[in-house]
Amino acid sequence: MFQRKQRGFRRRPNGRNRSSHQENGYLQIRPRPNSFTNSHQPRNNFRNTQSAERLFEKYSALAKEAISSGDKTLGENYLQHADHFMRIVEDKNKNREQNKTEAINKTTTESKPSLEDNNNKQEEVTKNKE
Repeated sequence: MFQRKQRGFRRRPNGRNRSSHQENGYLQIRPRPNSFTNSHQPRNNFRNTQSAERLFEKYSALAKEAISSGDKTLGENYLQHADHFMRIVEDKNKNREQNKTEAINKTTTESKPSLEDNNNKQEEVTKNKE
């Protein structure tokens, strides 16, 4: 029977899947994307979609469920997670309180005229009267 010669894989000329290309007669190699060169991108691509308060509640509930089912090790693990998120919530609340007090202090200092300004205004009024 007649056997056909197998062809090699031929890439399409659309520019994809090529690590190098020829431009102006020179072979240029494209640099591969490297995680060290992309410093503007975070290394961890995951994000918590829930707030720290909800995650605290979630892990607390999971810990209670695990302990009630008899798995103390898993319950302790969940309690450690809950403790972590509780610390995050406390830090957020502390930072929020500090920002509020700083904002209040800033607005009170801006709204209160200084003693020097009052003295200067009084001197100007007395000069204008004379």
